[in-house]
Amino acid sequence: MALTHLLLRGWASLVHTARRVLQRLGLLRWIDQWAQSSRIGLWVRSLFSLYDVEDFVRLDLPWWTFDSISHVDHFLAERTNARVFEWGSGASTIWLEKCAVSVVSVEYDSQWLALMKPLVGRNTKIIHTPAQPNTNPSIGSQMWGHKDLDYRDYVDAIDHVDGQFDLIVIDGRARSACLEKAVERLAPEGMVVFDNTNRRRYRAALVAVRETFEDTVTTGLTPSLPWSTQTTLLRKNRG
Repeated sequence: MALTHLLLRGWASLVHTARRVLQRLGLLRWIDQWAQSSRIGLWVRSLFSLYDVEDFVRLDLPWWTFDSISHVDHFLAERTNARVFEWGSGASTIWLEKCAVSVVSVEYDSQWLALMKPLVGRNTKIIHTPAQPNTNPSIGSQMWGHKDLDYRDYVDAIDHVDGQFDLIVIDGRARSACLEKAVERLAPEGMVVFDNTNRRRYRAALVAVRETFEDTVTTGLTPSLPWSTQTTLLRKNRG
């Protein structure tokens, strides 16, 4: 995980430099036009937005696979009063609030929270639940640099919001524990978006809900990333 983190940081520095060069040459405008009519063009444009939330918000894209974005867009289009809960705020938060009556997003990172707050609308609430230092956490994270932090409050944040949710997004820390909470609070016809399910550590959590949930696994192009990832969509079995 440490290597992936360093690679992403290095990639972000490279593409931001490339974006500035393209902008000076007038080529970024051409890519912007390409992005309006082509998924490939939109993906190419998104590569220059990694770790730049304001630029990414302008592209109006969650950081999930493109196929999963299409599925969720269709799902929400059929639900005019959808309530959304999300672990992990970001460009997805801005995108979701345009399609839902309310969005509640949980964020542990205070610096990221400061970036997000000015960008969200009135129907969005971001709950700040920082992880607590603990060498033996009750709910931990396998993310590099987070192993001595307890995410119990972060995961349990959903317990302090009333009602069921039509869409629940799991895209932050301690995702397996978040899934356990999500299945209890999902509306009968609801959907769970579980991102980055190509990671081995999430397999056991997905297997645990397989008897009661149908999954749609989407693999392929993902905004901002030069490699393929996976997003899994979960719906309750209708049988």
